[in-house]
Amino acid sequence: MVSVDVMNRLANRDSIRTEATVQSDVRLVLLDPALGLADHDLDVQLETQVGDRRRIDVEVGCTVIEVKKDLRGQLAVVRAGEQLAGYVTARTNQMGQRYVGILTDGALWIAYTEVDGRLTEATRHTISSGDMGDSLLIWLEGVLATRQGVVPQPSEIKQRLGADSSSHALDFATLAALYADSKALPTVQLKRELWSSLLKSALGTQFIDSDELFLEHTLLVNSAEIIAHLVLGVDARQLSPATLLEGSQFELAGIRGVVDRDFFDWVLEVDGGDGYVRALARRLTRFDWSAVEHDVLKVLYESVIEAETRKALGEYYTPDWLAEVVVSQSISDPLNQRVLDPSCGSGSFVFYAVRRFLQAADDAGWPLAETMRMVSSHVAGIDLHPVAVALARVTYLLAIGRERLTSPTRGDVSVPVYLGDSIGWSQTSELLSGDELIVPTDTGDMLWSGELRFPGHLLADAARFDDLVITMTNEAARAANTTTDSLSKGTARRLALAEVDMPGLNANFRRLKELHEQERDHVWSYFIRNMARPEWLGRPENRVDVIVGNPPWLSYRYMSPQMQASFKMLSKDRGLWKGGASTTHLDLAALFVARATQRYLKPDGTLAFVVPNPVIDRDYWAQFRSGKLGTSVEVVDVAWEEPWDLRRLRPHFFPRGASVVFGRRSNTPVKMPSTAEIWSGKIPKDKNAWVDVAPAITRVDSALAVSSDDQIRSAYSSRFAQGANIVPRVLFMVEPAPVSVLGVAAGRQAVRSMRSATEKKPWKDLEALFGTVESEFVRPVLLGESVLPFRVLPARQAVLPIVDDKLMEGVSDRIDGYPGLASWVREAEQIWMDNRSSDKMTLREQLNFRNKFTQQVPVPSIRVVYAKAGMHVVAGVATDQRAVIDHTLYWGSMATMNEAIFLMSVLNSPNLTELTRPLMSYGKDERHIDKHVWKLPIPVYNQEDDLHIAVVALGEELTEEIRNLSFTSTYFVTQRQAVRAHIASTRAGKELDAAVQELLSP
Repeated sequence: MVSVDVMNRLANRDSIRTEATVQSDVRLVLLDPALGLADHDLDVQLETQVGDRRRIDVEVGCTVIEVKKDLRGQLAVVRAGEQLAGYVTARTNQMGQRYVGILTDGALWIAYTEVDGRLTEATRHTISSGDMGDSLLIWLEGVLATRQGVVPQPSEIKQRLGADSSSHALDFATLAALYADSKALPTVQLKRELWSSLLKSALGTQFIDSDELFLEHTLLVNSAEIIAHLVLGVDARQLSPATLLEGSQFELAGIRGVVDRDFFDWVLEVDGGDGYVRALARRLTRFDWSAVEHDVLKVLYESVIEAETRKALGEYYTPDWLAEVVVSQSISDPLNQRVLDPSCGSGSFVFYAVRRFLQAADDAGWPLAETMRMVSSHVAGIDLHPVAVALARVTYLLAIGRERLTSPTRGDVSVPVYLGDSIGWSQTSELLSGDELIVPTDTGDMLWSGELRFPGHLLADAARFDDLVITMTNEAARAANTTTDSLSKGTARRLALAEVDMPGLNANFRRLKELHEQERDHVWSYFIRNMARPEWLGRPENRVDVIVGNPPWLSYRYMSPQMQASFKMLSKDRGLWKGGASTTHLDLAALFVARATQRYLKPDGTLAFVVPNPVIDRDYWAQFRSGKLGTSVEVVDVAWEEPWDLRRLRPHFFPRGASVVFGRRSNTPVKMPSTAEIWSGKIPKDKNAWVDVAPAITRVDSALAVSSDDQIRSAYSSRFAQGANIVPRVLFMVEPAPVSVLGVAAGRQAVRSMRSATEKKPWKDLEALFGTVESEFVRPVLLGESVLPFRVLPARQAVLPIVDDKLMEGVSDRIDGYPGLASWVREAEQIWMDNRSSDKMTLREQLNFRNKFTQQVPVPSIRVVYAKAGMHVVAGVATDQRAVIDHTLYWGSMATMNEAIFLMSVLNSPNLTELTRPLMSYGKDERHIDKHVWKLPIPVYNQEDDLHIAVVALGEELTEEIRNLSFTSTYFVTQRQAVRAHIASTRAGKELDAAVQELLSP
């Protein structure tokens, strides 16, 4: 470890020092064993000649380091960077490989990448006095890529390859520069268009088509393809970039379907791409990929794609231990069952299915060659996400393991993971129609237009069909701009092509030739072969014994309009559509399971899927649970078995509660049981294997409370409404702003936007608004966090354009009578117009969505308010007639204060929360109270009922006690916990809970 003295000297730029002393200390840092220079037999060279009497301060491996005494100030960095650029370019040209540049004064370290003679900053790191050096060494190691034998554990992958690592920053900066220079090339445009079209189909409106995401996906797939070579022990540094990304080494070794020309090999077609691939290979070679016991590539994916993006895309991969136990539960006879994951993601379920098959083959004494020949026909995967397919293919290799793959007795191996649309979103009919495979080739707004046609019988032999497609595309490329218009006779003879098939195949040949002449051909071989296999698997004679996995979770409200229309049509045909208030809750997962069962599962076959938890107990999934999943054309019945309820496991591993459903395709539907195996417990940190997680989990059978949105049993439901959408907060919520000595005019307040850590993009990146607004328009607002049980906290403040109980817009003439308000509102409206999402609402329409604002005014004198979300029902009484209710609260007007206290007391009782919780919607937990509370038989207040009178008296007593409580924390969650503890421990609280239990008893 670098000594504290060295680190302090490097950090202290104000000390008396020279560039030579900084250079010497930099050398000491580079010689630290943590950087592993000895593993590469590398020296740290000082003052090396670069030509023209110039000297490089420090050179190590493929890195040039320029040392300065002090880099404070941008001008100093710019000048030093220009000097460094000359050294890096010279070394790159002299040595024929990509060099990285580092600029440092000891305290500041900046790494640069070079593309086409230009130096681009990729990442920087700063140290300070007292720094122990750990973070600097990790940063430097990522730049130098000098460690060897790093075990690919999740923590190491995240630290050394993740989005926050210097390795990733360098590779991404290089890739971005290459793309900026080449994005106009036709072949690059084609691959990006196909990538975009597929992900729009897979992810709906959650998919944001951006250059940054395309580049992140390119980096991920390129990494996976290089890792595939490293899994077999191939030194990727010794292979050409084209060999690494085209997979020719695998073809020579008899391992098919691993690496292919795909959407992301565009880097091979642009200047500078080779250097990028070589540098990436050098970084990945640091890891020992020979002995991996779980799906590590999903860790790589989640480490590179930031959590906010993954959440927006609905991309959350299944924990290894869960995939392992679901596979174990669903595959009973691995040597005789064919298994398919129709939404395989990075390949977690495929990994454990392969491992299960291999173990069974070993136990049965099968020869390795027979095992390798059979595994590809027993375990397969499909996904519509091209990045997932690339990762899952490598995961398949990792499951087989280096020892088997490098054995001389192995025989040929095929990796059956395909790019395919299991649900058939974008097709008006099957790709495999009649006896033809139809593959459209045009791109643009619609992927599925134009077509290539192949006789369906050619798909029966996967290897022969792949050979045909590869040969056809290669011959078409060679024939470009010639008069040749048909496949060669040699190809027809070699592949034993029937004469009757030749006219159609030659038509395909001519279309592929045209695509090549348009420079839009480089991806079609990959595309055709991947689309063919899923369609072939869907034929009745080819269906599998087990389908297993985690289908896409995509709510109806996040689907594109085109997808919503298709979803509605397909769901109605299966009886899965439920309109009304439940529409937005409908999820793709149900339709996906029904469609996958119909297309891929043979009669009496088994299915097991990880699905959103509402599947097992929400009313809008009732048809799914009935087991009738068929269409007007084909009967699809499922005999359901008892599900697993995983909501109570901690920490949460998905953004929403999860369950696992099991069943088999049957001649007669069997309704899903009304009981479930409830799992609870704390999952051990950093544990991937089921054997390590199982002891921490308790599994108990319990009845489920099936809830319906129509199950309203209290008359109070119609009296309550949700508050207004006072969002985005930055445009409305305010706090006092500092004023000059001149102050502000009478009747006005100086205000600025109140900021919050919970703001989301793009609003959190905007500057705060400032203004002096007429005081009458600065109104109190009650938020969800304003309410504790039996107590309303001081309101927040917001600028709200209310005059005579009506909302004004900035475009109205009347607002000009209030210049302070007019200035604020018009600026807010312009910001809204510049940053709003795809909806076309004005800011006023957003504020008054579904009349949630105007229905509050005139403000009633007595209102009960309760929080929209949370694990506990929390209610208070609001009496401020200026206060506006935000959408995070529900409110209802009460006739008398006694009625308000009665209802508030009922809502705050612990017993009511326990009765409500099974009826609630949930994300990670039962957190969405909304109007589910009114599914309980809460009676309307009766001033002559003794029990009602007792509840009011207890509520008054608790209100007084809680008003006088003092808190050690200002955080509303902690304050609520303290109030609940008070209610649970006091006489009044206990008596109230008993009274409410009696009140709600049948």
